[in-house]
Amino acid sequence: MTSPLEQKKIKVTGPVVVTANRVGDGAVVYSRADGGWTTALDGAAIATSSEGAQALMTAALDDDLRAVGPYIAPVKLSAGGQVRPGNLRELIRLGGPTIELPLPLGC
Repeated sequence: MTSPLEQKKIKVTGPVVVTANRVGDGAVVYSRADGGWTTALDGAAIATSSEGAQALMTAALDDDLRAVGPYIAPVKLSAGGQVRPGNLRELIRLGGPTIELPLPLGC
């Protein structure tokens, strides 16, 4: 049986990373080259081809105990090699909520 990931062709037009949310606390995480996860965008594995993105996604989907909802996100690389979010959604996810969150009861 073919998985849904194999049925859908991944198209990559620039550098991308795989991002998800950590199971324990919902934090934004990025797939590392060693198969682990990091909260630092500059520690993420970067793919520049469909095959590379496919490999990162396959590994991320197999790791549903530590991170959920993986998807491919565009990034931009500066001349100095710094990794930056490639669109507004990822910029917001990296920076956290755009509103002040209420304090939990009892604080």
